[in-house]
Order: sequence, then structure tokens, then C-alpha cells
Amino acid sequence: MNPEPAIEAAQSRAARALIGWSQAELAKASGVAASLIDRFECGESGALPAQAIRKIQAALEKAGVTFVPKNGGGVGVRLSKGAEAQYLGWNDLTAANDE
Repeated sequence: MNPEPAIEAAQSRAARALIGWSQAELAKASGVAASLIDRFECGESGALPAQAIRKIQAALEKAGVTFVPKNGGGVGVRLSKGAEAQYLGWNDLTAANDE
């Protein structure tokens, strides 16, 4: 049996927002189809292979994201020390960032 994926859909969305990546950029970096990333981030994680989710996690970690596990306060994400993000302003957060 495969181990449970280490990240949740909300963490993937938040991580992309932190580094300013679209789903297409994450797809390119991870080697996972953008359609699978969209399905995962929409809550269909059971339909995705755990290996695909691990690739998503690895690509985001390589880009400077640190995933915070459940610790009583819920899961989360943060930037690793020294990592720089592409700034997305409030008005820039639209569905267009997911393409």
C-alpha cells in the first residue's frame, strides 16, 4: 500500500500563491499534467497516484516552499529562508493564475 501523500490540496494552492506559480508552471516543474494538478487542488486527491502528488510536493519544495504538517493548528506552507517569491498582488489573484 502506498503511503499517504504528505501534502493537501490547500497546501499546493497556497504554495503556488507564495511563489507566484500558475498550475501550468507547476506542471512544467513537476512533470505532472496540469489537468492532474487541477484535479488534486480541487479535492480529487483520491483519483491521483500518490507518486504524482509527491512530484508536485518535490517541485514546490525545490522552488523554496516548506510544508508545515498538521500540528494542532492545521497544515500550512511557508517560504524557506532565503527563498524569493514572485509577488502577486491582491488584484492579481484570479483564475488566470491557474492556467
